[in-house]
Amino acid sequence: MEDYQEYIESGRLEQYVLGDLDPAGQAEVESWAARFPQVRQELDELQAGLGVYAEAHAVAPPAGMRDRVLSRVLAEIGSAENATPAATISNAPLAAPAPTMRVSASNPRPAETYAAAPAASSRSGWAIAASVALLLSLAVNALLYSRWQQASSDLVAAQNSQARFAQTTQVMERRLNSTQEQLHVLRSPQEYKMVALAGTPAHPTARARVMYSTKEHRVYLDVQQLPALPAGKQYQLWALDKGKPVDAGVLAANTAAGDSIQQMKDIASAQAFAMTVEPTGGSAGPTLDTMTVIGNM
Repeated sequence: MEDYQEYIESGRLEQYVLGDLDPAGQAEVESWAARFPQVRQELDELQAGLGVYAEAHAVAPPAGMRDRVLSRVLAEIGSAENATPAATISNAPLAAPAPTMRVSASNPRPAETYAAAPAASSRSGWAIAASVALLLSLAVNALLYSRWQQASSDLVAAQNSQARFAQTTQVMERRLNSTQEQLHVLRSPQEYKMVALAGTPAHPTARARVMYSTKEHRVYLDVQQLPALPAGKQYQLWALDKGKPVDAGVLAANTAAGDSIQQMKDIASAQAFAMTVEPTGGSAGPTLDTMTVIGNM
């Protein structure tokens, strides 16, 4: 099965629009356009785009430019015609006698005036051809420049997409590693001891649990239910080692909401854990009247 998209991207349509194809190549493009509406649409857009771009970027020539260009072209043509050596003219065979010049009252100019008309017409034709070639060259350059700009824009967009994809991949890898670590904690009861934290009389419905590894000294916190906090406040976990509170870190907002399991600070030794409400960033010591949950090993 023929792939019209591959043919569109082959560059044949651009060559057709610019006139770079031989008759066989032109017939091939026209055949594809007749069989596939997508090819016909792309071809029409290229032809329309060439005209629109040339018109939009047309620059009016300075005053007198046309006269100066035509004068230079005519001067070069005249120099080429006058370059024949005089000796060549003298050695040329005798031609038939020239007809007698006649001047009539209705046409007072000599007859040789009409002989100069073809030469002037030839010079004018050369000038027109040069102007047409110049315009075609400008149009082709404009189209190629437009294509180059589009390709540059596409490249920048692709690079941006690649960078966003790389960032997303890194975030997903971090989340996957965190999830795998949490599963390991939950599935290792021999390594991690579960400490249930129950609500205090002031917060009887509050619930949380701590997973503590006495071997690795790691602490994980899983919030089940905690009261919402006002602005400027944050929950802080404390490990009680022989009655002395040790800072185990503050809870992130998503952890306090029960959306994830958070790894806290490593604790060398503990017999109980508790949480209090502290200013954002935590405190050096617990505010005991704000204790929310507590639990023993």
